[in-house]
Amino acid sequence: MASAPISMARSNRHFVHFASEKGEIVQPMANTQHDTTYYDSCCSQRAIFDGNALYDAFLKAKEGSDWKPHVQKFEMNYLLEIAKIQDEILNGSFEYSPCTTFILTERGKERVIHGEQIRDRVVKHALCDEILNPAIRRHLIYDNSASLPGKGIDFARRRLMVHLRKYYAAQRSDKGYILLIDYSKYYDNIRHEVLVDQIGKYVTDETSMWLLRKVVDRSKVDVSYMSDAEYSGCMDAVFNSNEYARLDSRSMNGQKYMAKHLNIGDQVAQTAGIVYPTPIDNYIKIVRGVKYYARYMDDSYIIHESKEFLAELLENIIRIAAGIGITINRRKTHIYKLSEYWRFLQVQYSLTESGRVIRKINPKRITTMRRKMKKLSGRMTVTDYQNWFKSWMMGSKHYMSRLQLEGMIRLFNEEITKCIR
Repeated sequence: MASAPISMARSNRHFVHFASEKGEIVQPMANTQHDTTYYDSCCSQRAIFDGNALYDAFLKAKEGSDWKPHVQKFEMNYLLEIAKIQDEILNGSFEYSPCTTFILTERGKERVIHGEQIRDRVVKHALCDEILNPAIRRHLIYDNSASLPGKGIDFARRRLMVHLRKYYAAQRSDKGYILLIDYSKYYDNIRHEVLVDQIGKYVTDETSMWLLRKVVDRSKVDVSYMSDAEYSGCMDAVFNSNEYARLDSRSMNGQKYMAKHLNIGDQVAQTAGIVYPTPIDNYIKIVRGVKYYARYMDDSYIIHESKEFLAELLENIIRIAAGIGITINRRKTHIYKLSEYWRFLQVQYSLTESGRVIRKINPKRITTMRRKMKKLSGRMTVTDYQNWFKSWMMGSKHYMSRLQLEGMIRLFNEEITKCIR
């Protein structure tokens, strides 16, 4: 195993060099810097095996989980652990560790979550933050609102408000329609070959592509229980990981694998979710010239004055989506009048005749939050409870009525007295 680092200089332009067992300095591979001279990054990007990049990735990976024993054990010897990871990447022997699986219920939906070891999260953070995300970002539309620096769910909601106001200014009317699109089991049906080919257009670093292939390869699904007929059509059928998790594991013998599906919670899956529907984004924005379109992962909207245009556009979107394995959820995909109440990202909207946009939080979110407040008040310290409630309130208060705000604050004042002192 490689020894401790000789230096730990914190600079984007310097690399940590490790000594080999013979005492020789192991120099990084050629092509250790990647040009990122585009509008939001004018510096030299670090290589994935750069010691400083791996250290920064470790700091991100341990956020929110530094109470776990395996994270604390890694942190106690983080220099040696980072040196070991760097050495394994450089000599091509790095392997991802087995992960744990559990089911999380969120807003009434069950999701299969895969927990990973800290060393795997470190490598994936470095892979995404240093290589993949900077490479793909310049090829994304501006209104791709997913998890990138400066973007997120608040950005998506702000862009919707901008589009509604611009539409009203152009039309001088609330007469118009919005097409809300949802994908069925989005992460479960991302095709590995399509994803690797897509990212390979933007990323030229072979080490990074090697690590990416290892990620998607370990996400393939054992479908040995399928008949030959089922197996031949499995790539075109909608895969549901929740149903798969309930199957008898004894029927999985490794004879047949399906090369699609990414684990929810995986850092690489987040990057894949951002970039995968790019052909759809480009078709809508560039080919059809639609101005009022935005997407947040698998939720998107299109605003237009013609219902017939949106209906025709939807059929073409369904065709393009099918080509990359995405299935449009017909049950959740609808065309609404802008003047009606419709919901996007858990907020109800309506455009009025005067141009005012009415926004209301989903009442179910209030009910869920009130239950959580009562449940957690006796389990958290006063400071933690206060910060947790404040964080939620800052993101939700803009969509709540005065009575809702007063009710939540009143409940908070009652429950905080039950917190651990």
